[in-house]
Amino acid sequence: MHPATTDWPRTVPEAEAIQRRLAPLADLTGPGPAPAAVRHVAGLDVGYPTAGDEVTGAVAVLDADTLAVVDRAVVREPARFPYVPGLFAFRELPPLLAALDRLTITPDLLVCDGHGLAHPRRFGLACHLGVLTDLPVIGVAKTPFTGRHDPPGPERGSWTPIVLDGEVVGRALRTRYGVKPVYVSQGHRIGLDDACAHVLRLTPAYRIPEPIRQADRLSRGR
Repeated sequence: MHPATTDWPRTVPEAEAIQRRLAPLADLTGPGPAPAAVRHVAGLDVGYPTAGDEVTGAVAVLDADTLAVVDRAVVREPARFPYVPGLFAFRELPPLLAALDRLTITPDLLVCDGHGLAHPRRFGLACHLGVLTDLPVIGVAKTPFTGRHDPPGPERGSWTPIVLDGEVVGRALRTRYGVKPVYVSQGHRIGLDDACAHVLRLTPAYRIPEPIRQADRLSRGR
């Protein structure tokens, strides 16, 4: 892990300063691991119980070819940071990192429920995860957060760029015909073309990539 793992803020200005300081460390040059080179892919998601201020970090590791779950870990703990848009990583990273440490299989690729470069400070959860673990990471979100995009065509694989301040920070990607797109952005050690190719490979039957679907089930105790 990167030494910044222990660098948890107590205030919003401290958290924003950490994001700005670490953002240049995210490797966005790509191309990243080729699909054939990825044997194990992990999905990461965080669940929030209906009562209390706890977070549940869940990681599901899948065989990249069969999409069968081969490893998993769940960590539930008190939240260490308030619920602030743009700073969710400081709530979600502690249990996710703890869950990653409990795995018996080291994944070749992480796919997290969240944004990466598509973030006001260009450093969302996927980028933060990548910098701390130095693993290739893709951010796949169910809803857009920042920037603008046109609707992609209805066909699977259609996409349009997400643009923020004149910069492409991700893509709205259609994974199922006529179904709402997902929002893909780079996290670390992968290019945007390859990130989208991996997401399409991991969505043979559902809108959301299968590793994230399995992690979501774990985070909910299913």
